[in-house]
Amino acid sequence: MKTKGCLYGISLGPGDPGLITRKAWECLQQNAVWTYPKRNKKSDSYAFNIAMRAGLELPTEHQALIFPMTHDESKLAKHWLASAQTVLEYLQQGKDVMFLVEGDASTYSTFGHLARTVQSLDEDVELNIIAGVPSFHAAAARIQTPIAEVDDTIAIIPAGYGLTMIENLLKNFDVLVLLKVKPLLNDIIDLLKQKNILQHASFIEKAGAPEERVVDDVASLYGEKVNYLSLLLIKNPDRVRGEMIRGCRKKTVSE
Repeated sequence: MKTKGCLYGISLGPGDPGLITRKAWECLQQNAVWTYPKRNKKSDSYAFNIAMRAGLELPTEHQALIFPMTHDESKLAKHWLASAQTVLEYLQQGKDVMFLVEGDASTYSTFGHLARTVQSLDEDVELNIIAGVPSFHAAAARIQTPIAEVDDTIAIIPAGYGLTMIENLLKNFDVLVLLKVKPLLNDIIDLLKQKNILQHASFIEKAGAPEERVVDDVASLYGEKVNYLSLLLIKNPDRVRGEMIRGCRKKTVSE
């Protein structure tokens, strides 16, 4: 007899229900409890909305978990603990819990925090992460460009790491993907102008969702408020390392 449920991180992709994997779809057909993140009690859940737009049937038991947008560690800890306790209660009843995640559950996701907190309360809890399509892959497909080719190097970070980090990465990588650019967008635009590579950047907001927006003229976004779920994909033509590697390979082959 099953005594304890399993906690699943269900990746739903960035917004297009068609990008939900077959594995995730199968998991959501099980008799399980759905949980999903919300910023506050009145806000919508982006992950939950993806599932609903996919036509999935809402199970009898489902529960929103509140994860506020704040850097206050004491407030965050309080909500992480409350959410983990809610999930653990279901698990200890022998019920599987599906935590719905936009994008991929292993990439800058709330699932990692939730899973660690649950396992800190009960180290025997079983986890199962279902891989999904990250937003930057969907964004690259949307603008019909490869993220990286052959020997290209790529860095993927939240823009919140700051301008110094972004500038350093531009020196060392052929492609830079900046996630959650909302707070620093104006500063990033200024930096890319200074580096003369703004024309090689594309902005994608809510990739795959009905509200999706793609902007190639990134300079036009200066001073504009954008959605939290937005990113910049930047190709760096000034990078020479990739060309040097390719050149060395060609030289070795010819010799």
